Amino acid sequence: MKSYIKSIKLACMAMASMAMVSCLDFSPEAQMNDDSVWSKANNFQLFANQFYTYTHDIQSGASYQYAVSDGPHSDTRSDLIAGANVNVYSQGTNTIPQSDGNYTTLYRQIYYTNLLLKKAASFGNKEAIAVSVAEAKFFRAYCYFELVQLYGNVILLTEPVDMDSPKMNAQRDDRSLVIDQCVKDLQEAAKDLPETVSEAGRLTCDAANAMLSRVALYEATWQKFHTGGADATTNSERVTSLLNTAKTAAKAVMEGNRYKLFYSDKLGTESYRYMFILEDEKCNPAGLTTKDNTEYILARRHKATDGVGLNITKAYLTNAVYPTRKLANMYVCQNGLPITYNGTTNAMFKGYDQATSEYQNRDNRMLTTLAPRGTKVWDNTVDHCRTAWDDSDLARAKEVGVTANSGYQTHKWAVERQVADRFECMDFPVIRYAEVLLNFAEAVYELQGRISDSDLDKSLNLVRLRSNPNMVKLSNALVDNNGLSMREEIRRERTVELTFEGFRIDDLKRWATAPVEMPQDQLGVKWRGTQFETLWANQSRQLNSEGCIILYDNRKWDDKLYLYPLPSDQLQLNPNIGQNPGWEK
Repeated sequence: MKSYIKSIKLACMAMASMAMVSCLDFSPEAQMNDDSVWSKANNFQLFANQFYTYTHDIQSGASYQYAVSDGPHSDTRSDLIAGANVNVYSQGTNTIPQSDGNYTTLYRQIYYTNLLLKKAASFGNKEAIAVSVAEAKFFRAYCYFELVQLYGNVILLTEPVDMDSPKMNAQRDDRSLVIDQCVKDLQEAAKDLPETVSEAGRLTCDAANAMLSRVALYEATWQKFHTGGADATTNSERVTSLLNTAKTAAKAVMEGNRYKLFYSDKLGTESYRYMFILEDEKCNPAGLTTKDNTEYILARRHKATDGVGLNITKAYLTNAVYPTRKLANMYVCQNGLPITYNGTTNAMFKGYDQATSEYQNRDNRMLTTLAPRGTKVWDNTVDHCRTAWDDSDLARAKEVGVTANSGYQTHKWAVERQVADRFECMDFPVIRYAEVLLNFAEAVYELQGRISDSDLDKSLNLVRLRSNPNMVKLSNALVDNNGLSMREEIRRERTVELTFEGFRIDDLKRWATAPVEMPQDQLGVKWRGTQFETLWANQSRQLNSEGCIILYDNRKWDDKLYLYPLPSDQLQLNPNIGQNPGWEK
């Protein structure tokens, strides 16, 4: 056993970065349960290192894929982005799978967090292992929240139980009990996690509070709108309690002043786009790297030597994915108003006649997330990459055209330096400060049915003005004088800020608006009667009555789609768990 522990220590000492790959292979179970392994505080920390691999940007060994390519939270399963092939989840035609790695993987991860917590209970020096215990509680909550989002009611286990244990043959616990455990775990974790860390990538108290704001807001709005409908205005006692928890947790992060929105004077309104491609190599005109990122509260860290499995630049630049007209139309104009509102067309909106006219006078995030015709872009190839990081690089750029797919093209997530395919090494934002600010604004509004201008200014408007310093702020006067809905404007801001980061489909589900939003046709640019008709004469997709390209129609929504079906193999192993509503046959 001494040699075993020594090998653990040597492996961990060799870990060059906090990419958060576990230092321990505690298999077989005899080794995991050997008390001599748990006799030293340091071994608790070594074991806890593996928990950092649980964040959901990894799928099938490829980083970024789970959130930005395809996975339960991916925008490709929502209404705002499409791909070359029909996504059965977005289209509403998915079926019961024979097996589901999400279910088994999450319970296996929960087993490991519970194992550490069990061993910690009998460890004499509680202070020495307090951070490891807090990390276990954070990631147990993280995994259980994932289970609730996917399946609703799930079996709640707070001790290490094998997948083949009789305890896994129980009926599922109500989601409220599971969420209560998540809240408890995160609140306790926040008390014992440090304010700052010496090693980038590790949990802090702010990460626990930020995650708590996410969990509590999600469940509060799920309960509110699934009980009272998509237009619910009143709150139950439980909803009020959860909203207060979300607000308080977000406020704790805000008042801690340890994070702020990423911004560089040199990058200006491009700061938003460059934030997502910060690397340890030179990667932007300001010479900033990952250490300059003030916004990521918890990130899945990647290094150049990792080999991340997905070439995110090729997967997202220009026409690799198909942004929809619906997404493009969501960006407001610089006067703070939507392109159409209260039965009128915004005077600042320049229409669709030219290929780039709809981008004029709009939210700058439209220009840094999408790439209109004529935009200069670089990819990770020898011929088309930035080297000098000044205007001389324009000679090596590609110029975005229009003749592809939806006619809208993407710019977010694409690196500009030369890098081998699949070796981009920017961090993936598990939780960033902008989300916390938006969580606060939404929680305040849903709690009170209103939000003051001062609360907007210290939360949502900071997010809006980061990319749009001259835009009119969201205010009660702007809403009231123009027949807007404050709720819808808060949701709009969340959508455009967090697009392509794995939030949209979950938001539609918790708001109970999926039955309206998801069946709508996914459309591309307006082609008929515009410049596209000349520039893209061989466009062959069908058009709708307005002359817009139809990407996918005949989309369906059934309320059973709010939750994923339990996989068949789990139903066979445990008939007591039952199937989710609507999936029984």
